[in-house]
Amino acid sequence: MKSARLIAFETLNKIFFDKAYSNIALDNTVKDIDDNKSFVYALVYGVVERRITLDYFIEKYLTHKPKPKILTILRLGAYQLLFMDKVPSSAAINESVRLVKEIKQDYYTSLVNAVLHKIDDDRVIPDDLSVKYSVPENLINMWIKQYGKDVVEGFLPCINGRPPVFAIPNTLFVDADELLYELACDKIDGEIIDNAVMITSAFDLNKCRAFQNGLFHIEDLSSYDCACALNVREGETLLDVCSAPGGKAFTIAGLMKNKGEIYAFDLYEQRVRQIIEGAQRLGISIIKAEVNDALVYNEDIPKADKILCDVPCSGFGIIRRKPEIRYKELDSIADLPKIQLRILETSSRYLKKSGKIVYSTCTLNKKENEKVVNAFLNKNSNFTLTEEKTSFPTLFGGDGFYRAVLIKNED
Repeated sequence: MKSARLIAFETLNKIFFDKAYSNIALDNTVKDIDDNKSFVYALVYGVVERRITLDYFIEKYLTHKPKPKILTILRLGAYQLLFMDKVPSSAAINESVRLVKEIKQDYYTSLVNAVLHKIDDDRVIPDDLSVKYSVPENLINMWIKQYGKDVVEGFLPCINGRPPVFAIPNTLFVDADELLYELACDKIDGEIIDNAVMITSAFDLNKCRAFQNGLFHIEDLSSYDCACALNVREGETLLDVCSAPGGKAFTIAGLMKNKGEIYAFDLYEQRVRQIIEGAQRLGISIIKAEVNDALVYNEDIPKADKILCDVPCSGFGIIRRKPEIRYKELDSIADLPKIQLRILETSSRYLKKSGKIVYSTCTLNKKENEKVVNAFLNKNSNFTLTEEKTSFPTLFGGDGFYRAVLIKNED
C-alpha cells in the first residue's frame, strides 16, 4: 500500500508538471483510499498554496535547481517543517529521505537531508508580501494598484489555509436554527452567520443525513449574498445564465418559496446534470436546467423579471479554494473582459422593462468587474446602476466577490 506522502508526491507531480487541476487530481487520487485521506489533502493543497514560500527556502540552500521529482519532495518536506505543527521535524525530514529512496533516486538522499535540516534551522519567513503569503508579485502589484495597499494587506492573511465552509439552509424545510440542530444530530458542529451555518468541524457530505435529505446545499457566503441581492419574489421568472453547479439558483428557489420559474443554463451537459441532481435532492421543482451558450441570444428563452449573470472569470477571489489560480499569467486572462461584456449584453436582452440584472464574478480584478459594468452602461443608456459591492476574503466569512445591480428603465 502506498504511503500518504507518496500519494501526495504523485498528485503534486501531476499538478506541477502535467498541469492537472488540484481538485480533480486529488479526487481521482484519493477515491480508492480510506486511511490518511485528510493528510493527503492537507499536503497537496498546502504545497500548491505555499509554493512561492517553499521555493524561497529551497533556493536559499541550493546552488542550482533540482530535478522536478526531487523539487517536489523538497517542497513536501519544507511544507511539513514550516506549516504543519503536528508533524515532528524528524518525521518530516526522515520521511522525505525515505521518499527519495522509494522513487529510486538514492543519489539525492544527502541533498534532501541537508537542505531540509537547514530549512528546519531557519524558519524565518521574510516580510516580503509575495514570499510571506505565497502570491506572485505581479498579482499583488495589480491588487495594490486597484484597491490600495491597506486593503490588500488586510485580506492577504485570509487567502491561505482551510477556507470556511457554509451550509445554506433549504428554506423550503428548515431555517438556520433548525439546520444547526440537524447537523448536530449528525455530530457536525457549526455556528450561524448571516442566515447560513458555518461548519466548524470535520464532515463527510456522503455520510451526512441532513445533506442527503436535502436540508442544505454548500455555497460560499459571498455567493449567497449575491443571490439575495436580486431581491426575488414568489411567482417571478428568473434566468441564471451561467448557473453550474447551481448554488445561487438553489438559494433563489428557496427565497421564491419554490413558486415561479427559474431557468438555469450552462454550456456543458455534464454541468447541467449537476444542477438537475442538486435540485432534485433539495426538492426544488421550479428550476429548469438546460444547455445554452450565454454568448449567443436564444429566442426560445422567455423574458425574465430578474437575471443573474455570474460570468466566467479569472477566479482571483477564490484562490484559497483553488490555490493554483494565483499562479495564472495575467496575460492569459486579457480577453476575459470582452467575453464577460458580451455575456452581459446578451443576457440583458432577456430582461423585462423595470427588471433587475445582477452581474457578478468571483474575482478581484477591476478590469473584469467595474470596467465591464461601465462599458455596458456606456453602450446601454436604458440601464441604471443601483448598487455595486466588492467583498474581500475574510477568515470567517465569504470569498472575494464582486456584484453590480442594474435596473432596466425602458425597452
